[in-house]
Amino acid sequence: MIIPTLIGILTVTFIIVQFTPGGPIENIISQLQGIGGDGTGRIAGGGDFNLSSDVITNSAHVGSLSSGSSQDRGAQGLDPEFITKLEKQFGFDKPPLERYLTMLSRYVRFDFGESYIQGRLVIDLIKDALPVSLFLGFWHLLISYAISIPLGIRKALREGSAFDAWTSTVIVIGYAIPSFLFGIF
Repeated sequence: MIIPTLIGILTVTFIIVQFTPGGPIENIISQLQGIGGDGTGRIAGGGDFNLSSDVITNSAHVGSLSSGSSQDRGAQGLDPEFITKLEKQFGFDKPPLERYLTMLSRYVRFDFGESYIQGRLVIDLIKDALPVSLFLGFWHLLISYAISIPLGIRKALREGSAFDAWTSTVIVIGYAIPSFLFGIF
């Protein structure tokens, strides 16, 4: 069941990312026009990310007015050739089915591409964060079993007692509270 679930998640994510406004091309266009298209800019200090050399070398096209109609309203005033290069760089020059199949084949090979924010390979970012995640997961597992097994044995020995009722109440409340709230405390 995990394979169909993963394919379903990837399909829904692909549809949302590919067909909603405000994708990577619009973000770059707004940055080049000085609008600041990154929604996290106010929080993260501007949201600058490394544009490829194609984008940087073609940023001179920002001021040139184009008489042709553009696909995006945000691209008005930009050279259509520049927009075409951006679309090709991000793969939007291909049909959606081809982009989807390309994405799936790259993900099977663990090729997640480059982060637009940090300008590094995503697999390198995962490798950097994996030791910390494994460390925290190990300690979570260890502490959970260190508490759960003795508590379960004691609850089984004192079934129906005040201790059993009290711990059951605490456990039900603990399950009702989202785990990220436990992380805050």
